[in-house]
Amino acid sequence: MTLKELLYTSDVLEIIGNPNIQISGIHCDSRKIEPDFLFVAVPGTQSDGHAFIGKAIEMGAKAIVCQVLPENLQNDVSYIHVKDSAETLGRIASVWNDEPSKHLILVGVTGTNGKTTTATLLYQMFIKLGYKTGLLSTVCNYINDKELPATHTTPDAIELNTLLAQMLKAGCDYVFMEVSSHAIDQKRIAGLQFKGGIFTNLTRDHLDYHLTFEAYRDAKKAFFDGLPADAFALTNKDDKNGLFMLQNTKAKKQTYSLLSLADFKGKILEAHFDGTEMSINGKDIVTQFVGKFNAYNLLAVYGTAILLGQNPNEVLLILSTLQSVSGRFQTFRSPEGYTAIVDYAHTPDALTNVLNAIREILSGKGNIITVVGCGGNRDRGKRPIMAKEAARLSDYVILTSDNPRFEEPDDIIRDMEEGFKEIAPKKSLKITDRKEAIRTACLFAQTGDVVLIAGKGHEDYQEVKGNKHHFDDREIVMSIFNENK
Repeated sequence: MTLKELLYTSDVLEIIGNPNIQISGIHCDSRKIEPDFLFVAVPGTQSDGHAFIGKAIEMGAKAIVCQVLPENLQNDVSYIHVKDSAETLGRIASVWNDEPSKHLILVGVTGTNGKTTTATLLYQMFIKLGYKTGLLSTVCNYINDKELPATHTTPDAIELNTLLAQMLKAGCDYVFMEVSSHAIDQKRIAGLQFKGGIFTNLTRDHLDYHLTFEAYRDAKKAFFDGLPADAFALTNKDDKNGLFMLQNTKAKKQTYSLLSLADFKGKILEAHFDGTEMSINGKDIVTQFVGKFNAYNLLAVYGTAILLGQNPNEVLLILSTLQSVSGRFQTFRSPEGYTAIVDYAHTPDALTNVLNAIREILSGKGNIITVVGCGGNRDRGKRPIMAKEAARLSDYVILTSDNPRFEEPDDIIRDMEEGFKEIAPKKSLKITDRKEAIRTACLFAQTGDVVLIAGKGHEDYQEVKGNKHHFDDREIVMSIFNENK
C-alpha cells in the first residue's frame, strides 16, 4: 500500500517527501520497525514517540508521522506532519486493515462499572441467536468460539484493528467491545465506525490518569459525541450523567431505567442469591443474575438487542439462560453453609452496589464479612472511600493486599484505614497476605453468612514489584472449601 493510500482518511498538515512510496508495515514502537515501515510518533504518558524517530529510521522506517517535525530531515525519508498523531495512528491502522469496522456491526460499551458484563452478555446473546460474533473485553477476547487472551480493556489501535480484521475474516457479523476512558482519550478507537454505543454508569475511577472527575466524564462523553447519525446511543437514564452523555451526539438517543419511564423499562420483582425475577417492558423474566447493578446490565443487553433488530420474545428467552461473567458476583457455597462471593468491585460505587445486593438478600439473617484491598500506583483518593463503604455495609472488614505494584502493601492499607475514622466497622483486621485474609474470613463465617472477596474478580495474578505472580481468589476459596470437607 502506498503512503498516500494509507493517509486518505487522515487530517494531514503537510507531507515532506514522496507520498507514493510503498509501505510494508506500520508501528508506533520503534523497536518493532522493519525496513520500509511507517513509524508513527505518538506522545505517551511515559515517553514521547518523537524521541525515537531517529531510532525508527535506523531500523528502516521510510516514513514518519509526527506532530513536531525533526530539526534534521533525511532526504530518503518521507515526513507526514499532523496535528494529532494518536488520531492519525488509529485512522492509518484502520486503512491498513481495509477498514474492518465498516463491514461489521460494531457496538461499544463504556462507563465505570458493568462494561465487561454487558459486552460479554451481548456476545453470548448473539452467539445463541445464531450469529458469528466477536468480543473485545477486559477478561478475554473471542472470535466466535476461539478464545484470545486480553491484555488491556481496549487494545492499542494497531492490535485493535488487526483483531477486527481477523473477526471479519472469520465471518463475524457483530462485535461487542469495551471502550475504556484511556482508549477514548488516547484516540485508540479513532477511525472505527460504531453502529451503537452503550453507557452503563459513571463513578470515581482512573483519577490517577484523568486527574479530575470532569476530565474522566468528558472522555466518556467524547465517545458518544463521535457516534454517527445512523448509530444508536443507549444510556442509563438513572445515572446522573446518563443524559449528559447524549447532549451532543448525532446518534439515535435511547434510554433504559429501573426508576422512571424509558425506552427500556425494568423492575426487580424478587431477588435471591441464585438469581433475580424482574420485568422488562412489562414482561416477567427469571434471570441467573443478582443485584440491582446486574438488572441494569440486563436492561442494556435487552435494549441493545432490540435496537439491533432482534425479536423481543426470543431475546427475553435467551436472557433467562445467560450466566454471570467470571469473577463478577461469582458465588460459591461452602460445606459449612456460608456463601463466598468473588467480585471484581474495585471502585467505591461497585463495592457499594455489591454489598447492597448482598444485604438486600440477607435481610438481616446473616453477617457480611468483606475482604478488600486497593491497587498500588493508582488513585490514592479512593482508598479511604473503599474502606469506609466496606465498613458502612459490612459486619466485619479485613483489609488486605490487592495488586500493590510498586507500592508497599502496608502503606496502601494505612491509606485505606483513614476511611475508618468516618465509619468504624464492628470488627476489622489487617492481614497483608491476601490468601491468609481470605482464609481468616472463611474461618469467621457461620452458616448463613456471606464472605465477599472484592477487587480482583477474574484476575489470576497479583502484581508485585513489576512481576505477576499466579493468584486466583476463586482457587483460594475452593481450596479452603476442600480442606474443610
